[in-house]
Amino acid sequence: MKFKIITLALVTTLFSCKNEKADNDKLNVVTTTTMITDLVKNIGGEHINLKGLMGSGVDPHLYKASEGDVTKLVNADVIFYNGLHLEGKLVEVFEKMERQNKTQVPLAEFLDKSDLIGSEYFVSNYDPHVWFNIEYFKQFAKITASILAEKDPKNAAAYKLNEQRFLTELEALETKVTSTIATLPKEKRILVTAHDAFNYFGKQYNFEVVGLQGLSTATEAGVKDVQKLANFIIEKDIKAVFIESSVPKRTIEALQASVKAKNHEVEIGGTLYSDALGTSGTKEGTYTGMFKYNVNTIVNALK
Repeated sequence: MKFKIITLALVTTLFSCKNEKADNDKLNVVTTTTMITDLVKNIGGEHINLKGLMGSGVDPHLYKASEGDVTKLVNADVIFYNGLHLEGKLVEVFEKMERQNKTQVPLAEFLDKSDLIGSEYFVSNYDPHVWFNIEYFKQFAKITASILAEKDPKNAAAYKLNEQRFLTELEALETKVTSTIATLPKEKRILVTAHDAFNYFGKQYNFEVVGLQGLSTATEAGVKDVQKLANFIIEKDIKAVFIESSVPKRTIEALQASVKAKNHEVEIGGTLYSDALGTSGTKEGTYTGMFKYNVNTIVNALK
């Protein structure tokens, strides 16, 4: 509660100050998650000043805005974020921005609600991890290009060209991912991870997805949860379970120990990127690189 009061007071104070336009006269664009930052970078390119709030390994469910973050948001011309309550602890800051007529784009909330997976864990009542369906990410690219063109008409043609290039890249990704997954027999497509970030992935590629902590990392897994999942792993003879880069590995290690205590073995198949991309400057630091890495890791471990 104390943090909430401080943050809202800070937002109010900063809004009374003049919005500082960049010297180069480019659009000031702020993004939240690393996936969205990579998306907007691909579409905006050199024509925007882009600042992402979250870095590699950061959990958006638990992320709180710093004073520096609020300053970036206040000075932004456009704010792109996931929405569907993924960035739960930033919601009140976004609401304050909305009252000040800031251009905010909650990308996931543009999707057809009938296509979304329901969730009682989020205020939106939907699972927000939509970026694991590449088709949805294509829609994000189109929305982003449209918003940037509207805010910056002189560079509209460049945004459209970047959109087309990125869509081609996403189509190639989709082809590669589908081909790789096809090598894994359907009966082996059971994905056990730290939390349920992969339901859209599972729906698209016929995986049964089980997360130890449920959909939100804000909830802790209890002993009964671990025992229940350990029994499930033994029953299904699952070969590997997976750590997530943005979630502490202790829960999966506890699960592995529980399986071993029942005279069964399960390997840790590797670390998957769920709520954040890999380190900036690496292949896994891009959306397409992250997706390929995850799929290769999953398929190789479960084979």
